[in-house]
Amino acid sequence: MNRSRLWAPPAAVGLALALTLLSGAGAGAADPHVAPGGNFDLSVWQLQEPVGSPGKPTTIPSSRLQGANGYQDTYFFTDTRDGAMTFWAPEKGVTTPNSNYARSELREMNRDGSAADWALSGSHRLSATLRVVSVTKNVCVGQIHLGSGGSSTKPLVELYYHSDGDIVLGTEDSPSGGQTPHPVGHVSVGKTWSYTIAVSGGDTVDLTVNGTTTHYAIPSSFKPYKQYFKAGSYNQSSSDSTTKGARVGFYGLTVSHG
Repeated sequence: MNRSRLWAPPAAVGLALALTLLSGAGAGAADPHVAPGGNFDLSVWQLQEPVGSPGKPTTIPSSRLQGANGYQDTYFFTDTRDGAMTFWAPEKGVTTPNSNYARSELREMNRDGSAADWALSGSHRLSATLRVVSVTKNVCVGQIHLGSGGSSTKPLVELYYHSDGDIVLGTEDSPSGGQTPHPVGHVSVGKTWSYTIAVSGGDTVDLTVNGTTTHYAIPSSFKPYKQYFKAGSYNQSSSDSTTKGARVGFYGLTVSHG
């Protein structure tokens, strides 16, 4: 099984996290004074930020994200209070050609630097411990996105956190579009929570939020497509404001394939 892990100290999130590093060492306290790459394994992620030229947001490769002196800026940084890997996406920012919303978000990559692009068959899992520090309307904090296999640029699923504390999974009806919302939990703004988005056997998405699991059938129209994970702050509202938006702190993130 191929694994990558991101971790943070149990004290920072008030949870008994028992996460083990790839090196086999036990979990340790995150250092709030280093870049996210000093606390988290960012070797299998690429960062997209809400800056750049119209339709072409800036991307930061994993090689620049890694290490204690790795990349950080206003949109992606370590919270000096608790070591959280923090993503900030304002309502006004550069977007991709197929979206009206800005994002500061990780895109899954392979360790050789190529873009992750895995088949639905097998088992695939994205797990996170996080808190939404602030949000205007709602923010997508995790998703399975369509990769190669066709022309669609849609996600398979998106996990949203709303400003009223509701957590909602959006499942795409088909590669052509249309999304069905499923309420899956409620957590107050600023409180820590956890999720796991998993694919089992190519037929089902299994979502676990704070220990409660629900299952969603994958429509056959998605079978030709390969997939990849995303996680961070993909803001779901837009305006001319650079001070309103969604700020999300991650204390743990695990990707596994088998």
